[in-house]
Amino acid sequence: MGPLSILSELPEWINLLIAFLIGIGFGFALEQAGFSSSRKLAGMFYGYDTAVLKVFFTAAIVALVGSQLLSFFGLLNLNLVYVNHYYLSATLIGGTIMGAGFIMGGFCPGTGISALSIGKIDALVFLIGGLVGAFLFAETFPIIQPLAMGSYYGPVKIDEWLGVSPGVFTLLLIVVAVGLFWLAELAEKKFKRPEITSEFLN
Repeated sequence: MGPLSILSELPEWINLLIAFLIGIGFGFALEQAGFSSSRKLAGMFYGYDTAVLKVFFTAAIVALVGSQLLSFFGLLNLNLVYVNHYYLSATLIGGTIMGAGFIMGGFCPGTGISALSIGKIDALVFLIGGLVGAFLFAETFPIIQPLAMGSYYGPVKIDEWLGVSPGVFTLLLIVVAVGLFWLAELAEKKFKRPEITSEFLN
């Protein structure tokens, strides 16, 4: 997240309200995209439904291009945008655990909350499991801290790591996205499943 220059003089509660409204909009967008269905989300891993790839990749590109345009017109200071610090070992292990949970549960935390908001029982079970996992992580952190904090590389940006400008990286990402979208279409045709009713999906 990063502050918009034109909003820098507003009270903190206004910024929090804007963040709250953006969060509601994000959840609504997830539900409208069908991401409240665990079957649709799991379809990404089986190849018969690649909407997750298409929607989130498109969102990432729009956010990337939009932030650069806002910066160009002086509305966003990219130097103030927080970049997550990179811990290699934690990323590999945490990514593996979350990926496994995504496949088994059919949700990620955001889509799980979106599904819970419309009354999905499986989402409730999934989120309870997530809370238990977070509790166990907090309680065992003193033990696993060397592993969790190991292989620290700082706030790494991919464009800086590649040694290219942000504009060139954006262009490369768009090219990669087009290629992935084409492969996604091929996968959906290859692994297409028989039509099932919307009532069953819900």
